[in-house]
Amino acid sequence: MQTIRLTKEFKFEMAHALKGYDGMCRNIHGHSYELLVTVIGKPVADKTSVKLGMVMDFGDLKKLVRESIVDEFDHALVLSRDSADDFKPDAEMFGRTILVDYQPTSENMLIDFAARLINLMPIDVKLHHLLLRETVTSYAEWFAEDNKK
Repeated sequence: MQTIRLTKEFKFEMAHALKGYDGMCRNIHGHSYELLVTVIGKPVADKTSVKLGMVMDFGDLKKLVRESIVDEFDHALVLSRDSADDFKPDAEMFGRTILVDYQPTSENMLIDFAARLINLMPIDVKLHHLLLRETVTSYAEWFAEDNKK
C-alpha cells in the first residue's frame, strides 16, 4: 500500500503582541492566519471499513484541529505570560485573551500546535507538516522529520 499525505486548511483571525521586540510588532496587532495541517499514512485496506481507501477522514481531521486549536485561538488576543503585568484588560473587550508560556511568534505557535496535535492522531496516522501563514507573503513551517527525538 502506498503512503499518502493529506492536508486540510484552516483560517482564523488572531491578535498578538511581541513583548520586548524591537519593531512595530511589539504593539497589539492582528493577522488573518492560515494553518495547513498535513498528516501521513496508508489508506485503509480493510474492505469492511467505512473508511476504506482513506488515510484519515477529512471531517475527523477538521474536528481535531478545530477543537484543539482554531476554536481557542480564533478572534483571541495572544500574549506571552510575561506580558501579564503590562496588560490591564477591560473584561468585555479582552474576554478572549490567551496568555501563553512563550513569545507568540508564528514559529512558537507552530511548536505549540504540533504538541497539541501529535498525540491526537489515529493509530497509523502521523502528523507530518504544519504551515502557518501570518501574512500573504510570510509563513513558518514545522516538519515532524526535523523534530524527531
